[in-house]
Amino acid sequence: MSSPVPQPPEVRPYLDELVRRARAVCGPHLVSVLAVGSLALGDYRHGRSDIDVTVVVDPSLPRRVLPELARVLAHPALPCPAAGLELVVYPADFTARPSGEAGYLMDLNTGPSLSERVSFDPGAGPSFWYALDRSLAHQEGLPLFGRPVREVIAAPERGTVLAALRASVREHAEGEGHVADNRVLNGCRSVVYCRTGRWLAKRGAGEAVAASEEDFRPLITDALRSFERPRESALVLPRAAVRDFLAWVAGRVDEAVEAETAR
Repeated sequence: MSSPVPQPPEVRPYLDELVRRARAVCGPHLVSVLAVGSLALGDYRHGRSDIDVTVVVDPSLPRRVLPELARVLAHPALPCPAAGLELVVYPADFTARPSGEAGYLMDLNTGPSLSERVSFDPGAGPSFWYALDRSLAHQEGLPLFGRPVREVIAAPERGTVLAALRASVREHAEGEGHVADNRVLNGCRSVVYCRTGRWLAKRGAGEAVAASEEDFRPLITDALRSFERPRESALVLPRAAVRDFLAWVAGRVDEAVEAETAR
């Protein structure tokens, strides 16, 4: 794992307060609080990026405290300075083993640009996003409190991650609820993972794929320009070009799945 990146000054006080409130609610049951996503990868874009946080707790945490944790962390009770907060709470006995399941105790989405959502049922929706987040967390999780990331989060197996990438590319191809530039750059990140087994930030992945794939370079360049803007003023990207690119990405993921199966 590379050296932890510093927290951006725009979000540092918020993260400090988030940890303080989590400790107050969870007490000695709190094991670790980790920043993941763009914060961990050193590519947080203020006004565009979400704050992604993984919380690991002892399995003995009383379940009755979870709604209270959601209440004290939800925007605007704790005003979120970013586009949104995506926070997932896991039991430590689950995160200690590789898994493709959702496995969470609580999943909270909140903030100025996110639809408010809290779930205590890991079977309520698709599981692939959680497997991808834990894979990234194992590689680059930024510790905010408690035990180091690799002591608490096991890396999902490569085959599990590739299956999750397949599902994520299908969702992005449908386009529902996703900004076009984010769909393209997530596709680039999927391709880089298939090639290297490593997670890159969206911009770094976009630059890498644009450099190697001339046919898609104009689209990716536009997606990178759009990603510099707030979500509300993102550029409109050609639907057909986005569709064709994501179909190409799906093909690269399928090739990686086949290669992994043949091993």
